[in-house]
Amino acid sequence: MTAIRQIEEMGFSARDVRHIVLTHLDFDHAGGLDDFPQAQVHLLEKERNCAFAQRTWLDRQRFRPQQWSTQKDWKVYQVSEGDRWYGFDQVRPLEGALPEIVLIPLIGHTQGHVGVAVRDESRWFFLAGDAYFFHQEMDFDHPRCTIGLTLYQLLMEKNHQARVQNQNRLRQLRREHQHEVNLFCSHDVLEFERLSGRSAEVPLPKMRSNVLFSRTGT
Repeated sequence: MTAIRQIEEMGFSARDVRHIVLTHLDFDHAGGLDDFPQAQVHLLEKERNCAFAQRTWLDRQRFRPQQWSTQKDWKVYQVSEGDRWYGFDQVRPLEGALPEIVLIPLIGHTQGHVGVAVRDESRWFFLAGDAYFFHQEMDFDHPRCTIGLTLYQLLMEKNHQARVQNQNRLRQLRREHQHEVNLFCSHDVLEFERLSGRSAEVPLPKMRSNVLFSRTGT
């Protein structure tokens, strides 16, 4: 179930991956970087700097330098380098990557956390990363989260006010632009199944005969 194995099942190799757009450097999001030594990694400069600093005990648990052998190929960005995107700050276009991929700062879970917006022919797909963890958090009128995930988010957050503010802005985005922007996070199983069209219990190899893959080169 690692990224490299799933990519190989789709008929690609590690060499085909030229760009990795990273929401943040927590170990569960950065763990596969070393499997793609030829890829350029795009992230916020503040995320890199805070991860490297290892200032607190929690930082030393969540950020694992042993996963960063490709850091010479990291390209970092400032928060205020680009235009606006549906009212959110937008980082300037990613160097060498497709223009349809943009970084949207969503500070809170970490100091350099971002969402990743990808444009297709008709709409945006917006990965909010760990800006929220449970699909019902994005209900505009009655947002809710499980007790366990609520406590986890409070434990892991680096900026509570910014995290809560960004969750409110994401709810507004979903309410006002749900036909233009498909919003989802990194860890919610129901959102994964809705997007992938398959159960999370079904490994990718068993789905290959029913799915048509296209080669994008990115």
